[in-house]
Amino acid sequence: MGTHAKAAKLASAFLVNLKGNEMKKVVAVLLISLLTACASQTKKSDAEVEDKSVGTKPATEAPRATTEAAPTLNPLTDPNNILSRRSVYFEFDSFVVKDEYKSLVGAHAGYLRSNPNAKVLLQGNTDERGSREYNLALGQKRADAVRYAMTLSGAKESQIESVSLGEEKPRASGHDEASWAENRRVDIRYQGE
Repeated sequence: MGTHAKAAKLASAFLVNLKGNEMKKVVAVLLISLLTACASQTKKSDAEVEDKSVGTKPATEAPRATTEAAPTLNPLTDPNNILSRRSVYFEFDSFVVKDEYKSLVGAHAGYLRSNPNAKVLLQGNTDERGSREYNLALGQKRADAVRYAMTLSGAKESQIESVSLGEEKPRASGHDEASWAENRRVDIRYQGE
């Protein structure tokens, strides 16, 4: 029979003869003693281990802790992170977010969810074809489409502002399909950048 079992048997035999408040006091003292005894039992290893591998420091020297933390990259500027991609491109005369950009929009929405103080500006752009008024309206629809997709993915509307730049800020200056495709976009700009 273990030490704890013997103590419990003795305590129960003793308690049979006590009444009312006396019993409560004794039970409390016994429980505290029992818990203290259980908590204080620790086993120590008597074996010493000596490292005899080549090129190691003697066992008496403790390893030094470094206080330098590994540098963490900002996910918004880390080129290996999807969040460093900041443009969503569109087909001609369209404001539908293409499937290939939904993961990008979702990643930015996730960043906004995780960083409630972050704010983003969505700038809708168009190519040079179409009237100025038409392109301003199309650019706004593109920015609003990305905003809507972000809010569906959990970002708060208060974190997102959408504006149209129309054809006023082209990325490519050519007058061919490759240049126009580069200009049909929404740029994602975070506050403070």
